[in-house]
Amino acid sequence: MASVWCAVVLAIVLNSLQKGVFERLVANVVSFYSGYVQVHSAGYSAEQTLENSFIYTDSLRRAVESVKSVSSAAPRLEVFALASSGDKTRGCLTTGVVPEQEDRITHLKSKVTAGEYLTDSTQTVLVAEGLARRLNLGLGDTLILLSQGYYGTLAAGKFPIGGLLHFGSPELNDQVVFLSLKKAQEWLDAPDLATTLVIMPRNPEQSIQTAKQISDALPASFEVLPWQKIMPDIDEHIRVDSASMSIILGVLYLLIGFGIFAVLLMMFAERQREFGILVALGMRKSKLAVMLLLESIFMTLTGCLGGMLISLPIVWRLAKHPIRFGGDFAEIFERFGFEAVFPATVDPGIFLRQTIAVLIIALVLSLYPVVRVLSLKPLDAMRSG
Repeated sequence: MASVWCAVVLAIVLNSLQKGVFERLVANVVSFYSGYVQVHSAGYSAEQTLENSFIYTDSLRRAVESVKSVSSAAPRLEVFALASSGDKTRGCLTTGVVPEQEDRITHLKSKVTAGEYLTDSTQTVLVAEGLARRLNLGLGDTLILLSQGYYGTLAAGKFPIGGLLHFGSPELNDQVVFLSLKKAQEWLDAPDLATTLVIMPRNPEQSIQTAKQISDALPASFEVLPWQKIMPDIDEHIRVDSASMSIILGVLYLLIGFGIFAVLLMMFAERQREFGILVALGMRKSKLAVMLLLESIFMTLTGCLGGMLISLPIVWRLAKHPIRFGGDFAEIFERFGFEAVFPATVDPGIFLRQTIAVLIIALVLSLYPVVRVLSLKPLDAMRSG
């Protein structure tokens, strides 16, 4: 039984860590900024300029929100700009947003570490901590933004910093500025325009299906892209890691099988004389085989249940207090724009799937003592003891 619950604990913890890391990766890079689905004017993904923006209207919003799989949508006006303070200048991604709608999708308000969140009428901007640090700026200081307006003119503006943001992705933390959509349209001389409509599906795992449904509901002048197409390198990374983890779990299941089989083999060898005596006294082999099968099933079920109960606090602890790495290992992750954190996820499906997998392995192997009992020779069995 100990081998069974150990196997269940290992399988559940490994799978929970794998899914937790992938969810954290997607959350860091996808839901932190890009969203799960984006709607653009056709051609914007190839050439991300204000010339490829679109007019954001109530009819467009209603058409998108009429898709049943859409939870919420938020328009953005995105442009590359130079952020300046004194003699320091840095390139940044400046984004105009509708504050409340944006918060429903990316939870932007929760990332404010100092100052206040945006409102529709605010004149201030939110600056990522890394960018503010590079420009030696803080709350209340003035940030100068320079970019190209919609008609090709110079767009220049002075904005007080109303809040600082912290993102899990170091790349985002060094290069983003947010302001209200109305203020961005005024600054860029682009009234009623937006470059992106960010979509939150009701089920984030069905982003591709949601993008297809939105595309069918909109005119051909729009392109609809799920995050897998917006960031194919991240999607490929997840697929490769999933395949690697499948191999690791396969090896783990193989070791689990050998461990359980060793327990069953030892159990049969130690009780072989007992079985021989019972058969010699008149007990039918079929009844003895059923008894052994029921014992194996009870042992397996008890071990699986014990494994689930033992793994639950371990996984919960790893979910609440994820593994954090530092030093060179953390620098490698940050170089790719990820936070060096390995969390777990308390997903009931993981507990159920891994427990069923171990249960099936144990039940199949439990047929070994049944077959041995059915072919048992009482005299040889009693001599073996």
